[in-house]
Amino acid sequence: MKYLIASDLHGSASCTQKLIDIINQEAPDQIILLGDILYHGPRNDLPENYNPKEVIRMLKPHLNNITFIKGNCDAEVDSMVLDNAIMHERLFLSINDNFIFLTHGHHSNINNPNTNEYYDVMIYGHTHVPLYERVGSKLYLNPGSVSIPKENSPHSFMIIDENNIEYHDLDNRIYQSFKL
Repeated sequence: MKYLIASDLHGSASCTQKLIDIINQEAPDQIILLGDILYHGPRNDLPENYNPKEVIRMLKPHLNNITFIKGNCDAEVDSMVLDNAIMHERLFLSINDNFIFLTHGHHSNINNPNTNEYYDVMIYGHTHVPLYERVGSKLYLNPGSVSIPKENSPHSFMIIDENNIEYHDLDNRIYQSFKL
């Protein structure tokens, strides 16, 4: 199983188009978007080519293959225009005996681990900064941001399969790779 995991599109049509092109090229089995899909949020500058209606149009043909996690900038109306797709606050996967907890990251993250949930790996967005860090027996991952990267990080996303974690930029170049 091949997962493409991205976060924080924030309504950027140009960055979303690059991601869609990569999705068409990579053909992942499942796409997981970790929230903040359409709205830029009050703390962020407008992303490049801010056009939420165009992002909706680009995502709609892929809705059967996308699982959305609700972010702090996602509202009920965002879910409605995406056919009520933004419903999950969290998601759990099992890959190669790793129990994976996926969330947006504004409530649970490396600095505020959710001790009510069992997981081997937590994957979250929200910070706009890619992360690969082990703390004790837990692995914390962040794909960074598709549209508004911070701390001089690239516009980025992740691809995870049974064995590997790859961090890609929006030119689809792998810039970091790890074993799962």
